[in-house]
This record gives sequence, structure tokens and C-alpha cells, in this order.
Amino acid sequence: MSVLKLGIPKGSLEEATIELFDKSGWQIKMKSRNYFPEVDDTELSCSICRPQEMSRYVESGMLDAGITGKDWTLENESDIEVITDLVYSKVSKKPTRWVIAVPGDSEITSIEQLEGKRISTELVNVTKRFFQEKNINVDIAFSWGATEAKAVSGLADAIVEVTETETTIRAHGLRVIHELMQSNVQLIANKSALADPWKRKKIDNIVMLLEGALRADRIVGVKMNVPETSLEEIITLLPSLNAPTVAKLYKQDWFSLETVISQHQVRDLVPKLKDAGAEGIIEYSLNKVI
Repeated sequence: MSVLKLGIPKGSLEEATIELFDKSGWQIKMKSRNYFPEVDDTELSCSICRPQEMSRYVESGMLDAGITGKDWTLENESDIEVITDLVYSKVSKKPTRWVIAVPGDSEITSIEQLEGKRISTELVNVTKRFFQEKNINVDIAFSWGATEAKAVSGLADAIVEVTETETTIRAHGLRVIHELMQSNVQLIANKSALADPWKRKKIDNIVMLLEGALRADRIVGVKMNVPETSLEEIITLLPSLNAPTVAKLYKQDWFSLETVISQHQVRDLVPKLKDAGAEGIIEYSLNKVI
């Protein structure tokens, strides 16, 4: 029997990834001190690994596909295929940002002033390419962690670090002078695996359901009973992905009306529907929108 080898990212994305797969139809169960979680699909084998290493494992064929960040795929210069971008609502609805920051009391205000300076970062290769393209000569050193402290302690003139809100950077007394790049979560695949018809189909099915689950986030179904005299008025009130579903109730001059809308629209919409004559209004959550 064929099996697809899938990489699950360890760390900040781990819980959100497992929750997303659960919503998509796969239960992935972690075991204590085990890097090979159980999954309720005999056609799927999961491994846990750091996002920084994911693209290397996928490129080598040790994994057929995996979830990681765009930043680490670019950092490793991996020869893989990016299948889709995933916006994790429970982690961030915005891309993460890699920024260049300096101590708050530094005289440096632009990247040009970093000529000949020392920069500390975990994203070494991307940073090197960035400054080479700008024709700015800098000394770049790999940081094994606590990157902000390198600039604070004087071990580096600037850092390149990932952030969402800049809260941690500002808390260390640092100041952002440039955004180097934005990154987002991606599902990547090995090119040889994609050449296998069975694995390609399995990956495509996973992507379809993952994207369907993400699309359903903050979207709800709304169902109601509507008198025939109010039907057209109520239909005009409804925002919808497509035209609403309308069905006549048995032996009555009433209709059942159903649609899908953004969750934030419900609080303003329901009173209007009620005033227009709708009854039995039901709001329900969705797992997927395909």
C-alpha cells in the first residue's frame, strides 16, 4: 500500500497545524517524546521536525511533503515545489516579517549606513543575498538564539529577526530600520513525489480540504423561514458567496432560505432579517467551504 510521508512543523505552528488537520478530517495524535505522531489515515505517515529543516527533508525525499515557512525554504535554497499558501487564523492572519533592527541609541537610520558593520541573524543566506543585491558590504554571523541580545550587548551592530508586532524587539530597546522580507506558511512537496500519480492525488486532496477548512474560518451558515411576501426583500439583504438556496415549505406560502456569510456580518444582519419578516433564524458554524 502506498503511503505519503508528511512533515508537521515543530514549535509555534505545531498545535495550529494539528488543529487545522483535525478540522479538515485527519486526527493527528502526539505522543510524549515521540517525533512520529499517530494519524487516523493508513495512507499517511507523519513526522515532526523543525520548520528550519523541513525543506531539506522534503528536497531529499525523506518526506514527500511538509508545512514550513517561506523564509526557511528561501534560506535553504531548496529545490522543492510550493503547493499552496496557508493562512493560519489561530497563529496569525498576517505574514510574519523579517526586519533589520539596531539599538535604540544607534546613529544608524538606514541600511546604507550598515556598510562594514556586523549583523547577527538566524536567516544568514537570505540576509547575505539581500545585502549583496544592495551592494552593501556587511559581516553576517549566524545567531544560535537570543538574537536581540547580540545587538544590546554590542556583539552586533544590527540584527535581522522575525517579528509580527515588533513588541519583543522594542522590549529589548531595539529600533526597526528596514523590513527585509515577509514570510507565510506554505505546504511544500518533493518534485519526485509530485511525479507519482498516487502521491500527487493524495497531496491535492489534502490541499483541497485544508484550504476548505481555512476558508470556513469566520464564515457561518444562516438559515431561516421567510414568508412569500418578504422573499425578494430579504434576498436583497443577504451578502452571499453565491445566490442563496431557496426552497418552498410544504403546503405553505413560506420558503426556507439558506446562505453563507462572514461571521462579523451576523450581528447587523439578523435584526434586519427579523424586521423584514424572517422567522426561525439559525446560525451555524462550518468546518469547510470547498
